[in-house]
Amino acid sequence: MIFGIKTIDDFDVKGKTVLLRCDLNQPVDKETDTLKDTTRIQASVPTIREFADKGAKVVVMAHQGSDIEYKNFWTTRPHAKVLTELLGREVKFIEDVCGPEAQKAIRSLKDGEILLLDNVRFVSEEQTLFEKKLKLTPQEQADTLVVRKLAPLADLYVCDAFAAAHRAQPTLCGFEYVLPSAMGRLFEKEYDVISGIMAEPERPCVFVLGGAKIGDAFQMMDSVLSRGIANHVLTGGLAGNIMLAAQGKAIGAGSMAFIEKSNNAEYIETAKELNAKYGDKIMVPADVAYVAEGARKEAKIGEVPEEITALDIGKETIAAYQKTIREAKTVFVNGPMGVFEEDLTEAGTKAVWEALADTPAFTVVGGGDSITATKKYKKQDDISYICTGGGSLIRFLSGEELPVVAALRYAAEEK
Repeated sequence: MIFGIKTIDDFDVKGKTVLLRCDLNQPVDKETDTLKDTTRIQASVPTIREFADKGAKVVVMAHQGSDIEYKNFWTTRPHAKVLTELLGREVKFIEDVCGPEAQKAIRSLKDGEILLLDNVRFVSEEQTLFEKKLKLTPQEQADTLVVRKLAPLADLYVCDAFAAAHRAQPTLCGFEYVLPSAMGRLFEKEYDVISGIMAEPERPCVFVLGGAKIGDAFQMMDSVLSRGIANHVLTGGLAGNIMLAAQGKAIGAGSMAFIEKSNNAEYIETAKELNAKYGDKIMVPADVAYVAEGARKEAKIGEVPEEITALDIGKETIAAYQKTIREAKTVFVNGPMGVFEEDLTEAGTKAVWEALADTPAFTVVGGGDSITATKKYKKQDDISYICTGGGSLIRFLSGEELPVVAALRYAAEEK
């Protein structure tokens, strides 16, 4: 047992049916039904292989696609193909989550065999809307359809999805209340590494915050600044635009429209409070980049054209951010500085990742887009630790106990 949570070492799994919740969520090419990246799947392989090698009947559960927009959902069929290749053994797949066909497939497994169920978010109970609006208690999650249907078929539940540990959903937080439960090897490793660094980070300690998903970001900023963990927070992407808007700075009509359309306007008030309390430690863009007439253009803050959409940080900001990162001893990064997928707006993100590779600091990169940027710029070997989690990493850094951690600790006490 570690951190009050049971591990795989606490159980004899030979001949046992194990429900293993992984995070295999990756960008999908829907036209070819293939995955554009396999980083998270590769990270999950050791736990899956260990169970199969020990003679367990392994039932893998995973989601695919952000449920911010249901059209992002996709089957986990291509994931089974990738797992088969990586493991060097067949990973069966069933187009069902917890219905009769899935139950039949689980019952028919032999020792050492592996089955991947279809996207758990095809079950409404797993969707964010269900989670946010109904706010089920842990006991109520344990009484949801997916748990009631699958738990009786299993001997053990294992969560290896640290990247999704901030979500309070049945396949993540429900089984712990009805089955003996443990964390997988990846979960154990990520929890251990992040906990160790946060306990006493070498200084200066710098946080780099970007990307478009900033729901938990401002809570994290307040936490690491108020607790004195962060010496500096560098902002880019949507977070940078919101911090600038909070200062009353013009960032372009398109930028403001995106903030409102993505339902993030409420964070402007939060940003004002952060600026008031920690303005000397929060670095915001001094200039931004946008695209006009097919070319990249930049403007200093205060001289931003009204009609533009800020899509990247500018040269002056890049220089300042690179200097701060290279002088740091610990650096946490979550999110790119702009739309790095496009050539005209990738300069900020590319420059930050180059600084991460150059700095002598211990560097931690987390989240899907951050991992994608790391691979795009071929910096995998230059980053000290790549964490599969984005939202979970941010929530963890905020000092809040993750829902999955709470559930696993409950299981360790009860069973």
